[in-house]
Amino acid sequence: MVRDGTYPPLDTPKPVAPGVWVVDSGPQRVLGLPFPVRMTVLRLEDGGLWLHSPTRHSPGLAAALAECGPVRHLLAPGTAHWTHLPGWQAAFPEARLWAAPGVAERARRQGAALRVDGVLAEAPPPDWAGEIEQAVLSGPGFVEVAFHHRPSHSLVLTDSIQAMEPARLPFAMRLLVRALGVAGPEGGTPIQLRLLLGRRRAANRAAAARLLALAPERVIFAHGAFYAADGKAQLRRAWGWLLD
Repeated sequence: MVRDGTYPPLDTPKPVAPGVWVVDSGPQRVLGLPFPVRMTVLRLEDGGLWLHSPTRHSPGLAAALAECGPVRHLLAPGTAHWTHLPGWQAAFPEARLWAAPGVAERARRQGAALRVDGVLAEAPPPDWAGEIEQAVLSGPGFVEVAFHHRPSHSLVLTDSIQAMEPARLPFAMRLLVRALGVAGPEGGTPIQLRLLLGRRRAANRAAAARLLALAPERVIFAHGAFYAADGKAQLRRAWGWLLD
């Protein structure tokens, strides 16, 4: 096994439920350490595709997605989940880009100009209202918009839960994920995000409770082995520190 944290096959849509795919990619390097990354793709009722936290673009991946439907929505759902969007916007200029609060400004400071069509908030836009519910988790310098896809009972997150499996990682990364409290398969919220989200605990607890009440069957996130089954119980355990 190549110990880079990834989940092959990479850069290809893999179905997990009707109208739901994941695209595993990476590794992305952070301070020289490898992080697996994941995009989630939903097909909306109008047949269009909704790309959550797009991973690296390639013509092959774009062609594979075209077999699932036309790409209509690109989402930058959190503070660090926008870096591959310029390539996707170039490939799909007609797709609408939706960004979490502050993401466009953060990208601009880092030299990336994103064409943002809408800022994500607690209320879903008309484009997917009735199909997808959303909630905002935030803390100083951090924001994540969470989404619940009603037709598939799937909760889609980015960083607020991670579950990186030590057996897939190099030694230094194994030590890090255990120290951060995100070792898979159980995983959890990284300790640094607990500190940030705890600064706005009441609002974040209310958002988490609302998402838990939707009883997701699966919880998909960007880093590690997502919860493919028993989603509500897994979510309750992973966010117990916030909900209790």
